Amino acid sequence: MRKIYTPTTAASDVENVLKMLEGRWKLIILFHLFDGKVQRYSDFGKLIPDISQKMLAQQLRQLEADGIVARKVYPQVPPKVEYRLTEWGQTLCPALDALLKWAEQKDHFNNPDEQNEQNDAATQ
Repeated sequence: MRKIYTPTTAASDVENVLKMLEGRWKLIILFHLFDGKVQRYSDFGKLIPDISQKMLAQQLRQLEADGIVARKVYPQVPPKVEYRLTEWGQTLCPALDALLKWAEQKDHFNNPDEQNEQNDAATQ
């Protein structure tokens, strides 16, 4: 059954979602795991060169604790650790894709001349 939101419950739930995804690096980490991709810990250092090892470990631990990312440790020397989105984490992909599409529209809406030209063309 779908939850019916009021402004108060929606605000509370959005706050909870933002707590799970807050942090400078979490969304970037997630984008590198989309489409079933599996990344080793060392891969993230190459993919996100500006992130420190401490911050990477912290963000991955939080995503794992929230059930968004799964961590698999292989019993070998040196240790091999892989990360992937959980099944639930994969359900974030369409929402974040929609967020990217929304962000792409920013320039269009911030350029009133372009918007007026398109409106004029549509009314003719």
